[in-house]
Amino acid sequence: MRFIGSVIEKLQRHPKRVVFPEGNEPRVLQAARQFFSLRLGVPILLGDRTQIKEAAARLNVSLEGVRIINPEDSEELPGFIRRYELLRRMKGVTEREARETMVKANYFGAMMVAMHQADGLVSGTNEISGSVLRPLFQIIKVAPQATTASSCMIMEVEDTRFGHNGTLFMADCGVIPEPTVEQLADIAVSTANLAKQILGIRPQVAMLSYSTKGSATHPTIGRVQAATALARQKAGEKMLDADFDGELQVDAALIPEIASRKLPESPVAGRANVLIFPDLNSGNIASKLIQHVARANAYGQILLGLDRPAADVSRGSSAHDILGVAAIVGIQSVEYQRLYPDAGKHLPGE
Repeated sequence: MRFIGSVIEKLQRHPKRVVFPEGNEPRVLQAARQFFSLRLGVPILLGDRTQIKEAAARLNVSLEGVRIINPEDSEELPGFIRRYELLRRMKGVTEREARETMVKANYFGAMMVAMHQADGLVSGTNEISGSVLRPLFQIIKVAPQATTASSCMIMEVEDTRFGHNGTLFMADCGVIPEPTVEQLADIAVSTANLAKQILGIRPQVAMLSYSTKGSATHPTIGRVQAATALARQKAGEKMLDADFDGELQVDAALIPEIASRKLPESPVAGRANVLIFPDLNSGNIASKLIQHVARANAYGQILLGLDRPAADVSRGSSAHDILGVAAIVGIQSVEYQRLYPDAGKHLPGE
């Protein structure tokens, strides 16, 4: 609770509206109740009102302060349908197809965020990632000054010697299977930006590999080396005060004793608080290992590079995890214009 407690304290000063498309899911109901009770803002649940109330009653969860919207009878639905038609006109989407799509909770929730009727979205407790990401990429899309949409996990481990007091940012663990050099650099810069925004620290970014500074040779290592150089360049252009180093093995990135032997002059080795993985296989496997073997608190996937804040949580998430992710999404929205200067200025279809 060290990390997420600080996030909650920050959000209490700037409450936000977070929409949860899976409105009758028990863990979401519990998280929404806590979101309101902790004065973090207004939770918005999507779904059939009767089903949501019945589910809350079974759990003995109060719905005070919780807003409930059924997309099928919402007064916003006609406008959302028109917006979606405009967005998808090049795909030949008809009005009937647009209506069938917009009554789906993930699409309706994405449109709410795009239309500034909510500040962020959290979904995924009962959905595969594609069902969460597809509406976001169709409706919210990539932020104007970003070129890559990715994701990160924020891990809070018990041992405070790792990362920043036990907090590590890990990416990409959920979106891009095999990132190019440019995508890998974008992932590094976006994740560093988020770490700086949420923790107020100087991000120390390790670009990970199975090699440390040429201890092995392979085309995948060259890709990490090139991405490290490009990340430094992109960070400089964005005036982001951060350190990037790579390629690094994960022990050299995290353990000071090992770093002192392998890379004594590195600004990152032995003190990394942001870990960038070379591909989705390694990132996803590593994040789940840390979560379950080290019993870490895991918050994510926090989506990066989108025009508006959103998250795709794991189907294995607890109510506590969902609350933490919702708080992080809320904090993202507080200074989203600083992260992505032109984000959210245009409505869907314009």
